[in-house]
Amino acid sequence: MAEYLCLIYGDESAFATMTEQDLNGMMEGHNKFGHNNASALRGGNALQPAGTATTIRADKNGKQTVTDGPFAETKETLGGYYLVEAKDLDEALAIAKQIPAPNGCVEVRPIRVFD
Repeated sequence: MAEYLCLIYGDESAFATMTEQDLNGMMEGHNKFGHNNASALRGGNALQPAGTATTIRADKNGKQTVTDGPFAETKETLGGYYLVEAKDLDEALAIAKQIPAPNGCVEVRPIRVFD
């Protein structure tokens, strides 16, 4: 079995206009996802808005610069993740397709294992 990180991206501004019913429906979707995939889930969390991020970047000489906000300037930002265990990428994709992402997408990446 391998582990895959399912990164949930979305348009944060779209959440500001969602109704309470829409938000509750999305949360119900995540609760259902968690229940239906409990045996594959190894972890997961929702993240605070991108504006709360801090980015550390090193130059070629190793000098680090700390800046407020996410590194990427994009409409869709990382909003949360699930860590899942699956036999292969196809199974991980089948699991990830069940993740509610009403205003964005889900990126699936294998976890790199170092021997």
